[in-house]
Amino acid sequence: MSLSENDADNNRLLHAAIEKGINFFDTADLYGQGRNEITVGKALKEKRKDLVIATKVGNQWKPDGSGWIWNPRKEYILSAVNDSLQRLQTDYIDLYQLHGGTIEDTIDESIEAFNLLQQQGKIRFYGISSIRPNVIRSYAYRSAICSAMMQYSLLDRRPEESCFDLLADKNIGVLARGSLAGGLLVNKPAKAYLNYTEEAVKKAAAAISSLSGNKRGKTQTALQFVLQQPAVTSAIVGIRTMEQLDEAIKTIESPPLKQEELVNLQDTIPKNYYKEHR
Repeated sequence: MSLSENDADNNRLLHAAIEKGINFFDTADLYGQGRNEITVGKALKEKRKDLVIATKVGNQWKPDGSGWIWNPRKEYILSAVNDSLQRLQTDYIDLYQLHGGTIEDTIDESIEAFNLLQQQGKIRFYGISSIRPNVIRSYAYRSAICSAMMQYSLLDRRPEESCFDLLADKNIGVLARGSLAGGLLVNKPAKAYLNYTEEAVKKAAAAISSLSGNKRGKTQTALQFVLQQPAVTSAIVGIRTMEQLDEAIKTIESPPLKQEELVNLQDTIPKNYYKEHR
């Protein structure tokens, strides 16, 4: 979702990512009203068989384009996948994710749609993108999801208490997003974030900085904190520039956090918890 609207620039950026070892790309039909899927599809079609492409469904644009409504119904999912396949210029989606969800949804109906799409060969696997523990638990127990995407960083450790153990037990991979907290942990001026004050955000950023140096910069330290969580399978990092790509790539070769460094970060600020949708 961080990509620009320039197909040529996006093509260079995504191909640079592939050359540097990245093989998993995540988008959504919501981003740019489908425009993001189009630019990703154009860039990746030549390397399609070597890549894992993920997209999402559930947010239906209004006919006038003024916004979207939540629609997790079976009929809509079965229709929307065809539009995503066309925009992505592919005949299958590796990972199709429900883009949100509430406990009041017709969850079994949504699951039926994903199972049918698997049988039809239009998708290989399906998952959920949500920060609501009650929704995640429901899918973990009732469906064959292989992944759950959720926000996780030093400034958002809510999933540790509410979801990680269950997902690990069910062998459901966690795709962590927001791992740099919108840049607050690495290069943005401190401001209040979730339940943390500006002062707490400053402390967290300072702790990241204190463990960073020549071999592991601030971006790599923040991402290593996430990737060393046993439940986390991958970190989804938003990239718009070559510099951002290079910083993300460096994480692969950067030294992992020592146990005492990990504990140091964890003890910097109090852990936060989900208060709603439990």
